[in-house]
Amino acid sequence: MTFLEPAYGSRSLGDVLPAVARALGSPLRGGPGGPEVDGALVLPSAPSYVVFLVDGLGARLLERHAHAAPYLASLLEESGGATGAGSGTAGVPSTTATSLTSLGTSLTPGTHGVVGFTARVPGTDRLLNHLQWDTALVDPVDWQPHETTFAALADAGVRVTQVNKREFDGSPLTTASARGADFVGADKVGERIAAAVESSTPRGAPALTYLYDPDLDWTGHRHGVASSAWLQQLAMVDAEAEQLRDALSPDRRLLVVADHGMVDCPPEARTDVDQHLALLDGVAVLGGEARFRHLYCRSGAVDDVVATWREHLGDRADVLTRADAVARSWFGPATAAVRPRLGDVVVACHGDHGIFSSERFDYETRLVGLHGSLTDDEMRIPLLVG
Repeated sequence: MTFLEPAYGSRSLGDVLPAVARALGSPLRGGPGGPEVDGALVLPSAPSYVVFLVDGLGARLLERHAHAAPYLASLLEESGGATGAGSGTAGVPSTTATSLTSLGTSLTPGTHGVVGFTARVPGTDRLLNHLQWDTALVDPVDWQPHETTFAALADAGVRVTQVNKREFDGSPLTTASARGADFVGADKVGERIAAAVESSTPRGAPALTYLYDPDLDWTGHRHGVASSAWLQQLAMVDAEAEQLRDALSPDRRLLVVADHGMVDCPPEARTDVDQHLALLDGVAVLGGEARFRHLYCRSGAVDDVVATWREHLGDRADVLTRADAVARSWFGPATAAVRPRLGDVVVACHGDHGIFSSERFDYETRLVGLHGSLTDDEMRIPLLVG
């Protein structure tokens, strides 16, 4: 089975803000935002951009359910469909914390260091959950020390605003991924649209507004992407995007993106490691998430762990050593600081399979929709200009 490799340096999430910077006439010197490479995302010039990130809106899902999202589907169709000019890729793993940090820093996961839903804190046997972040365990600026592109654009004279739910104001993930942007709290759709319109109003300087909607992802996790609830939520997102576009003045641009797609994982496609204890032999810490596991191994156990997991899973997953995954450029260049956060072994699921631990991650067993691996449904994201 084939995976969709990340399009780092051309059409990945990390390439979005550099493309916006160029379109605003404020390319970032000496870093992201310089001259584009072949196949790079090129956006129409405008004095103001609203980047609307819909958590969980994969391009394949949008194409498949176009009837529920006619406005967004029309933008996708105009750009050549889910594999055309209006699409790009997430990074690896295809998960929210990793993707939001790639967007905000314009760096690959192997450099910014937010390498999954959970990752081992080097030198310990403790996992850092990048969404529920324990700041007593790890300071977010120490963990992700690089300047964000939001901050760099603000320093270059761009008015940079983040519109997000109030609970995310000052959160560790917001600090790691989006520090440098002025935060506007907005819990309801109407508030978000009004705040985005206000922040994009001309005031003598180019403007970038980053707008985030988490509700489609939440619905997919709880009910699955084949559910009526998910389709209804998709229709609401479509209306939100269309209303936002209508509310913006004609010379402002709307760019709709996503952090990943999603697949439903049925009961028969689940491996519970606590029911197959041989899979835990040699594994000191189990991390990552159900679709993309980081296995942190005991000394000298890597080869045996790889062999055991490959024999058990067969074609249901790719089981790679850290070195092999880095050699495939799954994480982009992996720095010395970030490499120990990656599993000694990584397990990327094919099809609709998932690797669970009912004892360690009981909450994951209650989810229907999942993401994290490199399938087309998870990796391919919309890059839609309105």
